[in-house]
Amino acid sequence: MKKNKHKDINGWLILNKPKGITSNAAVVQTRKIFDANKNGHCGTLDPFAEGVLPIAFGEATKLIPLISEGHKEYEFVLKFGEKTDTLDTEGKIIARADKIPTEAEISEILPNFFGRIKQVPPIYSAIKIDGKRAYDLARQGKDIEIPVREIEVYALELKEMLPDNSARFSVECSKGTYVRTLGADIAEKLGTVGYLTALKRTKYANFSIESTILLENLKNMVYDDDCKKLLLPIEAPLRDIADFAVSAEDAAKLRQGQRISPRNYNVEDVIGQKALAMFEDCLVAIVAVEEKRISPLRVFNL
Repeated sequence: MKKNKHKDINGWLILNKPKGITSNAAVVQTRKIFDANKNGHCGTLDPFAEGVLPIAFGEATKLIPLISEGHKEYEFVLKFGEKTDTLDTEGKIIARADKIPTEAEISEILPNFFGRIKQVPPIYSAIKIDGKRAYDLARQGKDIEIPVREIEVYALELKEMLPDNSARFSVECSKGTYVRTLGADIAEKLGTVGYLTALKRTKYANFSIESTILLENLKNMVYDDDCKKLLLPIEAPLRDIADFAVSAEDAAKLRQGQRISPRNYNVEDVIGQKALAMFEDCLVAIVAVEEKRISPLRVFNL
């Protein structure tokens, strides 16, 4: 039986992932909507979380490792006085405390979480221990020890105090940061316990919540062309990198992994840096620019 041929679609869809589904489920659903051959996502969001989930289609998937290094921004609500085993609303309560911190007390301890800090990811996480996911081992009741990791917090702000012993925060942080753990650590520093009741990613690298589309709105679109208009070009997350146009001959060479000469291009300002080689407004390659050569680092077959 002949297999159905799906479409070669390239670009970025910036999804506002809803609560209640996994990031992988969102990828599968968008692949079906676009009838695409290939897609993948940057930065897993737990089913409990919502917000910015960049989904790469086709050749854009080659950029996922690079984009994953970018900063992330979140808003979260931390409830004091109780703690769950998952550090969010998905788990069961395992600890309680009478102390509920004041706004002044919270503001006083927040500077302790700025900069490079150490963090132990939650046992209910996708981290692999001896080749197995930590959350699978935790659900099996096995004792696991997750190693400490160093992450960086660039900004952390108390936005408002809320009813029901809760407070809303915003944070800008590095790759590998577990906001659930950050919330629990804040509560512990205040002499109490806590867990997250809401988590929303508002920015991922150069993609912000303002550029997202809701999954339900995407499902309600009837025509393929309407969906395709939502896709951003492959180079969209690379807007901070300089670009220059190359000839058709040099574009072909770069796509074949060959070096080209910089003599015919105005690249003096980016020597020693990465740049984007473009042909007819189409991304050909991410290149390393040197005085005597331009070398392809990642090529795109469009």
